Parts: sequence; C-alpha cells; structure tokens
Amino acid sequence: MKTKFWLIIFGVVLVVCAVASFFLFRPKEQVTYAEIYSDNQLVKTVDLRESQTFTIESEWGSNVITISQGELAVLTASCPDKLCVHQGFCKNGADIVCLPNRLVIRFVDKAGIDGAVG
Repeated sequence: MKTKFWLIIFGVVLVVCAVASFFLFRPKEQVTYAEIYSDNQLVKTVDLRESQTFTIESEWGSNVITISQGELAVLTASCPDKLCVHQGFCKNGADIVCLPNRLVIRFVDKAGIDGAVG
C-alpha cells in the first residue's frame, strides 16, 4: 500500500512539473514592429526585420534611429542627457523614451495597430 501511495504522489508531482515548465519556458512571441511617436503623434511604424537608419526631427530636437538584425537603437540624440542612446539595442520590452525630444518608441507585435507601415 505504501509503494502505491508514493508512486501516485510521484506521478502527480511529475505532471505538475511538466505543466509548469510548459508555461514557464515556452518561447515569447517575436515582436516584429515598432511604432515611433513624436509629441504623442504616430510618425512612423517600422518593421524590425528590415535594416535601416533614419532621423526623426521635431521642434524639440532630433534622434537618429537604426534597426539592425531585428533590434532597434537610438544612435544619437540632440538631448542633453542621452539616456535614450545609452539604452542600446532593444527588440522588445519597455519603451525607449527621449523626454527632452518628446520621442517614444513602442514595440508592437503587429503592424498597423495605430497607423500604416512607412
């Protein structure tokens, strides 16, 4: 009787571990687009799969943005603190923000949520 009990307990623990590992270690969805806002206005939606470098200019300043190998970075900025530049290359997660230049880069998983790709 004791052996059956421990086999059942072991089986239940094994099933719980298998289910938990499925939820904990499954791959995250690949973010493939980024939306670039200047002063709360969508100015550009970019595909992270296409390497490119471009400049976003506004009355508050300019930011040079590059996309390479599915990651995006602010290369240079006219702001005094350069926090957006120091953030480095990102491919998902938290937004990249340049407060002095009023620039926000938001990673999204679908194109055209708020605007067209361009």
